Amino acid sequence: MSSTCTFGEGIPNSPECIRHQQAIQDALYVLSGKWKLPILLALAQGHTRFGEIGKAVGAIAPKVLSQELKVLEQNGFLTRVVHDTFPVQVSYQPTAYSQTLHPVLEALSDWGTQHRARVMQQVL
Repeated sequence: MSSTCTFGEGIPNSPECIRHQQAIQDALYVLSGKWKLPILLALAQGHTRFGEIGKAVGAIAPKVLSQELKVLEQNGFLTRVVHDTFPVQVSYQPTAYSQTLHPVLEALSDWGTQHRARVMQQVL
């Protein structure tokens, strides 16, 4: 990624800026929605079973959780493991690729903390 096209810099519609915009759109396409990042955080915290993930995430419908887990698996962020037990048990394991999101999640957390403080200052 070229550093010549960042916020407030670069030539509009230049190849560097277009690549920058496309890369952000690609990331948002994969991670968009209300649940994907909270699910990834739950997995990173050690919640591996469907019910555990649902409880850790909050008010998510089972059908939605199932859909989101499939999308995350398709994009290589987790692996679905079927255990040979009776009854059959399923767990979800974060992949090494999911760890590439840790700096992104840290940056989002930092920004969210700053934003909340800013909003609270405005309210008071």
